[in-house]
Amino acid sequence: MDNLLEALLRNPRAQARNAHPIHANGRCVVYWMQRAQRPTDNPALDAAVEVANALQKPLAVFLAPRAGYPNATLRAYAFLADGFQDIELGLAKKNALLVFRPSRPSLLAFVEEVQPALVVVDENPMREPQRWREKAAAALRVPLVSVDADAVVPMRLFPKLEFAARTIRPKIHRVWGDFLTPSREPKVKTAWTLPLPKADVVDPVAFLSGLKVDRRVGPVSGVTGGPKQGALALKRFVALALREYDTARNHPDVRGTSELSAFLHFGHLGPRAIANAVHAAEAPQAAKDAYLEELIVRREVALNFVLREPNYDRLSGGPAWAIKELDAQRGTPRQYVYSEQQLHDAQTHDPLWNAGQKEMVLSGRMHGYVRMYWAKKILEWTRSPEEAFDLAVKFNDAYELDGRDPNGYTGISWAIAGRHDRPWSPRRPMFGTVRYMSLASTGKKFNLKAYVARVEALER
Repeated sequence: MDNLLEALLRNPRAQARNAHPIHANGRCVVYWMQRAQRPTDNPALDAAVEVANALQKPLAVFLAPRAGYPNATLRAYAFLADGFQDIELGLAKKNALLVFRPSRPSLLAFVEEVQPALVVVDENPMREPQRWREKAAAALRVPLVSVDADAVVPMRLFPKLEFAARTIRPKIHRVWGDFLTPSREPKVKTAWTLPLPKADVVDPVAFLSGLKVDRRVGPVSGVTGGPKQGALALKRFVALALREYDTARNHPDVRGTSELSAFLHFGHLGPRAIANAVHAAEAPQAAKDAYLEELIVRREVALNFVLREPNYDRLSGGPAWAIKELDAQRGTPRQYVYSEQQLHDAQTHDPLWNAGQKEMVLSGRMHGYVRMYWAKKILEWTRSPEEAFDLAVKFNDAYELDGRDPNGYTGISWAIAGRHDRPWSPRRPMFGTVRYMSLASTGKKFNLKAYVARVEALER
């Protein structure tokens, strides 16, 4: 048993969350599915299947989405729920038992019922899931092993807060080839013959109807989540948009985006599968390189930031130089000061900002280039950098389908608090030496008229 646990922990994606040995009389293995909500290309699921097969035991996958996740709205839960049936079908093909229990989300209660030999969980750098894992690790009397299914290169290889993308890039490039090997998609060899644990019916409509959640932000019409839709979106991107990615990222239509971020956020797609699809695509190498830079380097420096900086969703999580600069600008007169309601309703003097806000509210997405500009203008039009940061987080988390995510928090911290950036000259009101963006300069790189027209079409 000890040798098996040691072998599991030699996986660079895996780490022990407590010091317990494998329970020799355990009846099964449990995989606690959280962030990696997919039945394929899932390193955490693969690890759970392999250890179950080594122990000659069945595997139970415990999926228990909780109501009341901080800042999550009905929009987010609806996209999440779209994946439940895909997960159920995919796990059945792997001979794994899905135990879907949102009505009783306690892992500890489930463990008491099934008496596993050990528990595997996927990694999530966010504060709330980290707290869940710490609580479970302390209470369990069997091993809790977490497996990083969220990054191409496991985050445990970067134990310190990285200064910027340029500091993590060479470290990632040295090893990323080692982690792009496709999953072997192992199947569970031991059938479940134990008494079936109590479970809820996998019914997304019933799940959402009984959910206690903020319903003021509803689902996006015509947008569907889930691993199946994620796979289709990946195929569309590779076939239609990847070829122009290096030149069209600042184009105002969908050619400038992959439209995969929400699937990544909810774990319906894994970054390894996306990277391998991009590598295999018939597209110019410059386009592939540009996308892989965003998918792996930029996304994983964001994961590192959220994992290593406790104040990732607050202004105080910015670097000291930027906080000092912003402090020095307190009290600087603003030409425009907008209320939260005015900003929410896109009632500013700026047509680009208004279009970005409307796109987010209506579609659950905002063009990546506009997203940077959007956050910086909130700093310019509110009374303090703290107010700006908090409002940007509030809007982002409520309306973006990929809200409540390391990428979003890192982007806001970059825009408002200088995270992963450097001082810029000249020093400007409100910003100090934090990078500034103007409508005039942005318009030189971005077709404002075409973007506004596209958003206006969403309103009709």
